[in-house]
Amino acid sequence: MSDLKALRYVECPRDSWQGLTRFIPTDTKIAYLQGLLNAGFKHIDAGSFVSATAVPQLADTETVLTGLQVPDDASLLCIIANQRGFDRAAAINAQRRVVHAVGYPLSINDTFQQRNTRKTLAESWPLVAALQQQSHTQTLDFIVYVSMGFGNPYEEPWRAQDTADAVMKLRDLNVKHIVLADTVGTATPERIHSVLELIEQPGQLGLHLHARPGAWREQLRAALTHGLSWFEGALAGVGGCPFATDSLTGNLPTEQVLAFFLEQGFEVPVQANALSALAQEAATIEAHYH
Repeated sequence: MSDLKALRYVECPRDSWQGLTRFIPTDTKIAYLQGLLNAGFKHIDAGSFVSATAVPQLADTETVLTGLQVPDDASLLCIIANQRGFDRAAAINAQRRVVHAVGYPLSINDTFQQRNTRKTLAESWPLVAALQQQSHTQTLDFIVYVSMGFGNPYEEPWRAQDTADAVMKLRDLNVKHIVLADTVGTATPERIHSVLELIEQPGQLGLHLHARPGAWREQLRAALTHGLSWFEGALAGVGGCPFATDSLTGNLPTEQVLAFFLEQGFEVPVQANALSALAQEAATIEAHYH
């Protein structure tokens, strides 16, 4: 039996692509995602069921998903922003089950919630409760991303307790899958400690960080001391939040992060010899369709 620790790592091409201005051809998306699956990625943030006006880059998500051959042990996630998005995920699964999870961004900051989903926080919490209930009947994992979990760019107050309170409230709603999202790259090791030490069983949470190149190892080490084993990133560090104040702030570079986790004693099922080529492909797509 292996002594390596289990790692849940989510590769996030959806996060990489959503801000690119030129439309990536559907066949290119399918080929790239299939390459990730073939290389052994088990969890992929593959698309979104949101308004095509808001995110035109991902308007072809249904077509992309149905073009994939998904191994039985792999899980595809799509982001939603409302009931209609959830219904689209359920509808495509009625034809062929290719969506395994939906993710809803729930900010602790009302400004960002309205900009991101066109809903206030007061409107969003009842929706979260309803979607959590519906997810059981549709055999979909329901994941809530606690956005702005470590601060915001609006110079509005932030407290570690606010993030911890959101987690506790989600758990009261029986939401099992919760990811703390450092939406704009404000998570320092100190802030990560300050949040996680306020939460019971923090090791059940996921963590989606954004950071400047090379400035993420200490944040991950801080999270590991609290028992976290669910992390997210994107090959070549492509993508990030358009609300970040620093244009160099982006997703954590998967090819470097997985090497880091190997050093920390985690089992990484992805084929190491495929990562370099996949990272280069991710960077080429970004450069061509930026």
